[in-house]
Amino acid sequence: MLTHTHLTDLYPERVVVLGAGGFIGKEIVRQLVAKEIPVVSIGRKNIDLLSEEAIDLLIELLKPNDVLIFVSALAPCKDLAMLQDNLKMADVVCKVLLKVPVAHVIYVSSDAVYKDSLMPIIESSCAEPGSLHGAMHLTREIALKQCYFGPLAIVRPTLVYGFNDPHNGYGPNRFRRLAFNGSSITLFGEGEEQRDHVDVEDVAALIYRIVLLRSAGIVNAVSGEVVSFRELAEFVASEFSPHILVHASPRIGSIPHGGYRAFDNNAVLQAFPGFGFKTWREGLRLVHQQQRLVPKSESL
Repeated sequence: MLTHTHLTDLYPERVVVLGAGGFIGKEIVRQLVAKEIPVVSIGRKNIDLLSEEAIDLLIELLKPNDVLIFVSALAPCKDLAMLQDNLKMADVVCKVLLKVPVAHVIYVSSDAVYKDSLMPIIESSCAEPGSLHGAMHLTREIALKQCYFGPLAIVRPTLVYGFNDPHNGYGPNRFRRLAFNGSSITLFGEGEEQRDHVDVEDVAALIYRIVLLRSAGIVNAVSGEVVSFRELAEFVASEFSPHILVHASPRIGSIPHGGYRAFDNNAVLQAFPGFGFKTWREGLRLVHQQQRLVPKSESL
């Protein structure tokens, strides 16, 4: 689903990252800087996309040859107020792009745009979100397509984990922090639902390749491997000594996504030969190594 504007790597003159203070944004900036690519990091402290002056500030900042990575969002989008604010942010970016059509735009969306499926989801699968979060991202995608006519890449990550995750959501990030501090892990139900999880470093590495080839289209940032939350928790628990206990709990409500959400990542592997995603075991072991290097007080 991706097409490349360049056949070989071409370093951009400059990359502007909107949302550079967030979990994924920080890792994107880190990797671009490590590759000696000029980066302008824009977080809420620099330009608040909900402010009245945001449009003028961005118009003044952006240059025609820039690559713009739009990763800024209030996430997860839980209610109508958050939905409205997220769409206001997208409206600002769209109005700016009509004034300054940069060389390349990359939007970091979410796998939440897809309808649930018993078959592995691919880039052409039905985009029919069942949540406000998914509806928000799909609306933003459509808006960008209507205001920007250059190469637009839409990256849809699944559940992202990594050492610096600030959300502490249910899954490997929370399990790791609980285990590191000697606390037991409590699952929703038996932890039987199966999901795909992707390392934030792999998401940023994929975006780096999209930048170099000025790729356009839709691509899923997914490992291609499903695992139950029970198996994740047991693996995390086994990495610590003494062994951490894992408990089930009564489930309230239905199992999200019917308990199964798998992805096929062949499109990424075909678009970028030689690129590969870590398995969840490989990724979590690396995160655990990072965790052990910091004091407990700094890891909370």
